[in-house]
Amino acid sequence: MAQPPQDRALGVDIGLSGLIKWIRYPVVTSEAAGLDVVAGVADRFDGAFAHQLLRDCLALLDSPLSSRDIETLWLAGTFREFDLGRLGIDGRAWLRRIADVCADRIRSDDPSFAPATGPSVTDGPVKEAVAAEIASVGPALEQATAHHAYSPLDGVVPALRRVVDVDPDLAFRLLLRALKGYFVRIGEARYARYLALGEELGLGEDVVDDGDFNIWPELDD
Repeated sequence: MAQPPQDRALGVDIGLSGLIKWIRYPVVTSEAAGLDVVAGVADRFDGAFAHQLLRDCLALLDSPLSSRDIETLWLAGTFREFDLGRLGIDGRAWLRRIADVCADRIRSDDPSFAPATGPSVTDGPVKEAVAAEIASVGPALEQATAHHAYSPLDGVVPALRRVVDVDPDLAFRLLLRALKGYFVRIGEARYARYLALGEELGLGEDVVDDGDFNIWPELDD
């Protein structure tokens, strides 16, 4: 069953995956500068972006994922830029700071707002489809991340698998961000499946494809 449409008007990506995309440029070199970016992103579309970003953060904070898992997914999407480990920032602590910024932005319009974790997408076929795509592209993603010449990163695929059990929609968006961050080659058949799966999740085409894919038509995947 297709999921209800999400806020497609929020731009080329939404929530945590959108923040990960935008925090890369220009280069952010301090926690304070990073929080400035978070505040700017949360304020997008008159604060509408803050709601989706907060939902993503709360979903991970309420999950069994470790700080290391969160740091790994963040680093995969940013290609190790804004390196939480180098800055001495714990992954879970970073998500809590993002969540606080988002909650403050929402309260500026609604002083009575109280953050609460909403229900995640648990539709069986969709969850299985996201897990299947992670498994299918997993070897290529692992090769690109763990064996990268100057930005190696271990554990990306296992961390993504764990997010599937928390929120398949978020897992899918983080998968796409990791593929784009490390410029992993994908074929046209895989690209078409991503667009179809995004539609099932209620994501607009511009959320799935924001121009950062590395598509090779001759790949058979």
